[in-house]
Amino acid sequence: MSVDMNTTPNLPAGERARVPLSQRLGGLGGNARQYGIFGALVVIILLFQVLTDGKLLLANNVASLFQQNAYVMILAIGMVMVIVAGHIDLSVGSVVAFVGGIVALSMRDLDLPWAVAILIGLAAGALVGAWQGFWVAYIGIPAFIVTLAGMLVFRGLALVLVGETVAGLPPEFISIAGGSLPNVLGFVGNADVVTLVIGAVAFLALAFTQVRARQSMRKHNLHAEPVGVFITKLVLVALGIGALTVILSFSAGGTPIVLVIVGVLVVVYSFLMGRTVFGRHIYAIGGNRAAAALSGVSTKRVDFWIFVNIGVLAAVAAIVTTSRAGAAIAAAGQNYELDAIAACFIGGAAVTGGIGRISGAIVGALIMGVLNMGLSIMAVDPAWQQAIKGLVLLLAVAFDLLNKRRAGTR
Repeated sequence: MSVDMNTTPNLPAGERARVPLSQRLGGLGGNARQYGIFGALVVIILLFQVLTDGKLLLANNVASLFQQNAYVMILAIGMVMVIVAGHIDLSVGSVVAFVGGIVALSMRDLDLPWAVAILIGLAAGALVGAWQGFWVAYIGIPAFIVTLAGMLVFRGLALVLVGETVAGLPPEFISIAGGSLPNVLGFVGNADVVTLVIGAVAFLALAFTQVRARQSMRKHNLHAEPVGVFITKLVLVALGIGALTVILSFSAGGTPIVLVIVGVLVVVYSFLMGRTVFGRHIYAIGGNRAAAALSGVSTKRVDFWIFVNIGVLAAVAAIVTTSRAGAAIAAAGQNYELDAIAACFIGGAAVTGGIGRISGAIVGALIMGVLNMGLSIMAVDPAWQQAIKGLVLLLAVAFDLLNKRRAGTR
């Protein structure tokens, strides 16, 4: 008897005992790739911690890691949705420069409040996404061509808008990327209490949702992870969040504001992709577009809103990038699309679509960020840094494809 433990209900003990061990562990198959990505991140961190003589995990360096790579994480969230649906977006770097120019000019030349300028930037990003989504979804031009054209169009518009550096932005706006949450709870020794509280709340919330999800799966007689694996996973997550929280609590400012922004986006989009009809439709389209259409999924509408969404997230990345630089420049966002795409593929997204997770894209972005920071601390030439990142991307995709071929052979 052939049993697929990923899709069948829990079996009685007698029948389960007759199932081969490899199949009994089959329930881990969907998560094995994710566990491997997390493991790779941990190994890379430990490696650079040794190679940099302990400098990588200094508190201020860890805070800078998130501040410097927030744009990659934000773009990767939107890009993984595009890739899962079977598309690609090459324009996000140019959109970052274009929207950053709009936001900066709104504050400097139009003298608008920084909050209003941000809303204008988000609206501009949505319009850009709607424009590109229209050509992809309703005209039927491949996303590669549409966004390649968008890369050229919006880079040109950025050059027109930002002929010279637009500086003199409000300090409140600059603090979005460079500032930290205010310390309203004081210190325990030299540790920021606000950061410690956020870390504790984050773990409790994550543990609660994981337990609820496991209970729901068992309630519906679906196969769940073995108890030992589940508990081990929670313990490792607790150690990871705890270590990160403690390190950040000793940094100069505590919790960076951009880390909170990224954290909120991760929670919202993880829920969107995993718990909503829209998210399931994205996976269905990426897995088999024709079958999804025959099942009643409005593929055109889903494609359209996917590009509207990444336009908005590119605007968020533009706000973060402009805030961090303290000015808008036409050259902003160079190669950002490549960083986001690389983060998604390193994080486990499939080249053919249908597979990918928000958490994996974030881990992929962190791997890229750790590589950048570690190599910079070691004073490695930027040209070699680019070459190393390219090799990591190639190996990640090759590893994914080889795993699929082995699974197909089995």
